Amino acid sequence: MGGLSLEREISIVTGNSVIDALKRKGLNAVPIQVDHQIGATLQSNPIDLAYIALHGTFGEDGCIQGLLEYFKIPYTGSGVVSSALAYDKLKSKEIFKFHGIPTADYEVFHKNQNEKIRRTMELPVAVKPPCQGSSLGITIVENESEWEPALETAFVYSDEVLVEKFIEGKLLAIGMNEAEPMPIVHIRPKSGFYDYEAKYTPGKTEYICPAEIDENEKHRCWQTAKQVFQVLRGRGFPRVDVILDREGTPQVLEMNTIPGMTPTSLLPMAARELGWEFDDLVCEILKTAQRDYTE
Repeated sequence: MGGLSLEREISIVTGNSVIDALKRKGLNAVPIQVDHQIGATLQSNPIDLAYIALHGTFGEDGCIQGLLEYFKIPYTGSGVVSSALAYDKLKSKEIFKFHGIPTADYEVFHKNQNEKIRRTMELPVAVKPPCQGSSLGITIVENESEWEPALETAFVYSDEVLVEKFIEGKLLAIGMNEAEPMPIVHIRPKSGFYDYEAKYTPGKTEYICPAEIDENEKHRCWQTAKQVFQVLRGRGFPRVDVILDREGTPQVLEMNTIPGMTPTSLLPMAARELGWEFDDLVCEILKTAQRDYTE
């Protein structure tokens, strides 16, 4: 937990919640704060299993997963390739497009390109760095005066910027229990945009689980989530986020390979609908490390 990314503080909240749950279940769980010495730490503190509660760069992108494989330590969450592909929203979208999975149209711009950045899509659009979580660096651009500031904000986080056509609809989160979808959570931020504050401040967002959508829409969402899990080689309990558009089509945003486990997190909400308390969910996630990763 912890780590080197901009999401360090959220990771610590997740990690502490998980540690408490594991201890309540009677397991010998120890917190490991990730820093630049993590390799030496793992050498001097042998562990049987690693529960990854890291968010952001070096935690979700395949880096820590590769290190754990080097040390032959089973770990929760998706593997190296899956983590890297899912964390890079641009590469994910390329894969979705290749497999015919619905996702918003997009353009890509680079910080040091010689010509002036001119988009071809009409407003509104979402401007975002392709490799950040927790909605960091994202702006919904609704008029021309917001375009240049949105680019500047996104370029703070990345030299590459993803610009997506903004899709009106319901923001839905679909947790996965391995390849099987869990109850769907409808996310309704009171501000209208699910930004960092809306995600992590209690009372800023309304959550409805199970989502109030019809059976056809639910099954389309579940089928799409299963496709995403498959093509991105998911493992364990990732979360697939979609926008259910006005035609009832689930447009995929991303697959989050290490969903948050904070008081406002989405995966525990879905698990409760299955009759799992928080501690039960943590143990189910831990079991996937034992089952999925073998020497």
